[in-house]
Amino acid sequence: MVLPIAGYSQVVEDEGDSTLTYPASYFDQYFPVSVNDMLERIPGIDLALEEDVSSVSSRFRGGNRGLGATSRILIDGKRLAGKANEARTQLDRITAEEVDYIEIVRGTSSELDVQNSGQLINIVLIESALRSNYSAELGMRHFQDGTVKPEATLSLTGQNGDFNYLISADLAPGYRVEESLELSMHPDLSPNETIKLDRVIEQTNFRISSNLSWEFNSRDRLALNFLYGESDPPSKLLREIIDFNAINPRVSFERERIPAKAYNWEIGGDYEKNFDSGAKYKFLFIFNDKVGDATRERFDFLDFGAPENKNLFLDTNNGYQEKIVRTSYTWDLSETRGLELGFEGAQTTQDSELLLGLPLGGESSVDHGGLTPVYLPNAFSTVEEVRYEGFAIHNWRINSNMSIESSLVAEYSEIEQTGDIYNKRDFDFIKPKFDFRYDISNSSQFRFTLEKFVSQLSFSDFSANANERDEDQDIIAGNPELKQRQSWRYTANFDHRLPNDGGVFNSRLFYYDFDRDIGRVDISPTQTELTSTNGNVGAGSVFGLNLDASIRLDMIDLPQALLTAGLLVQDSKINDPLIGMERKVVPFDRGNVRLGFRHDVARWSFNYGFNYRDGIDGNRPFWDIDNVLYIGSPSNLMVFLEKTGWRGLTFRFEAINTLNHVQKRERRRFEGYLRDGMLNEIERFYLTDGVRYTFKVRGTF
Repeated sequence: MVLPIAGYSQVVEDEGDSTLTYPASYFDQYFPVSVNDMLERIPGIDLALEEDVSSVSSRFRGGNRGLGATSRILIDGKRLAGKANEARTQLDRITAEEVDYIEIVRGTSSELDVQNSGQLINIVLIESALRSNYSAELGMRHFQDGTVKPEATLSLTGQNGDFNYLISADLAPGYRVEESLELSMHPDLSPNETIKLDRVIEQTNFRISSNLSWEFNSRDRLALNFLYGESDPPSKLLREIIDFNAINPRVSFERERIPAKAYNWEIGGDYEKNFDSGAKYKFLFIFNDKVGDATRERFDFLDFGAPENKNLFLDTNNGYQEKIVRTSYTWDLSETRGLELGFEGAQTTQDSELLLGLPLGGESSVDHGGLTPVYLPNAFSTVEEVRYEGFAIHNWRINSNMSIESSLVAEYSEIEQTGDIYNKRDFDFIKPKFDFRYDISNSSQFRFTLEKFVSQLSFSDFSANANERDEDQDIIAGNPELKQRQSWRYTANFDHRLPNDGGVFNSRLFYYDFDRDIGRVDISPTQTELTSTNGNVGAGSVFGLNLDASIRLDMIDLPQALLTAGLLVQDSKINDPLIGMERKVVPFDRGNVRLGFRHDVARWSFNYGFNYRDGIDGNRPFWDIDNVLYIGSPSNLMVFLEKTGWRGLTFRFEAINTLNHVQKRERRRFEGYLRDGMLNEIERFYLTDGVRYTFKVRGTF
């Protein structure tokens, strides 16, 4: 079915598998430089790129191990065998001139290289005996303290016979300036103290990556991927503290220096063999390594130039490695049914060390910054997980309108912790999933998914680690007895596309039923020494609705203007024994609103627009044994202007956090257990990192 697009190019919709095809000519009017530029002109593209709520939840808890069977983006119908170096990171590096067409796949099939849990994007490149393209992006970013940092991306893409390559290097500022104010009050709201804080994070991110593939013949393909990155994040901060509890307010200062370093590398590859029968064999592997070290030293003094006293030394060292292999065999059982059988194995190791020094008057140690060493239980730890998964994925095209994809995964894992504590445990899970799709018409689709989901554990919860949420509590104790959170997840999705590529409407209704949710648990040695750590707290549930719309403004004679809007509302509940009351399930807050606009003025080779996102305030507290932290919802307005001009270069201006959003938080501290309700202190935080301005120049050569 061919759909005319506002008098320009044409989009082809395949009635057989609900796939929309956008030829490269469709994007000529927009003068794109990269694949990202092309995708941004497709209505509803955010739906394909958007992470579902379960992915956000899993990442929040720190669990993202293994490879899995799903992916949002394919290149030439193939997934990239990478995690840090995956397809989405390449969208700005592949030049638009390399693209033959782009597919939005709304159906499911055993011919796909991955399971399609929603919609996926397939970027098909031009086949040529010899081609090469260079692209470059150079820019400067201005921060609120007047600092200007460079950023750059250089890419080489091309093909030489059966050899395809993409090589890129990136330099991006991670620089951050924070200004915050904390107001501390007694329960009667009389002032206790104020803390004014200035923090500077001197971070620069550097990364080099390559993606290489060989088509030995029509049946054999080999791909290799490599990535190396550095992101050293040293920081410094200054606090001005005013104590109002004396007759006259008392002023003091603290400063911190936090040298840090971080790097990571990754190697991945995949081999694919196709047979005359249509069957396919795949083998993938990934090896990666990530290291991060930081040393926090804090000094207090009464005035600038006065003697300083070191009152804290906190040294953290972490190493994380993964080794993953995945293999599968896919074949057709009939014209309408396909089956994939496979196996995935992964070994994941995390090493962590934590040193704490305090001015306690005892024997000092050079390793503890010249302060007295403080013994921390479970501070030196190595956690190793060996996990095996056997899986079967069955695709059945019931008729021209209906299909169902079902999968069954059997997971076995062994987690062993050594160091200060020894513990070894085995886990096994059966995880079924059913995905039913019904094409109501060429433009409307209904999808229902039922899935047993098992979240992965964060290894950082197993051992003692630094507390980044509460400066009054430097350390969080580890818990080597944590178990995985499990849930049954029910999702109903309705997707409708307007005629002539005029837009997309999408609604998703979801319900999650949790077991063994993770929150704070009581590990206090006595009734007066209250201590908590992360642990399993019980059963809970989440219910929500996500609405999205992406519409071309033809009704006001602006066919090249695209308006996007979204609304997520959700509610959750769990009975928490630590606080003795019902609370929300973290991180499922009340939701958010999203609004975006882009207008391409083709005759001037110019486009402009904005993207706005704001959370729905309320119901996002983090409960602990003796305090609760309420976090205000973040918002951000990004405005951009872009012009293609001299020598075909594209000039872009961006203003990030244009409204200079102030992040607000409130912590309430209690005397003894929080559940006893004896309020002791109220802390209110106000933080801003200012408006950032970026100017970029991009081009293809």
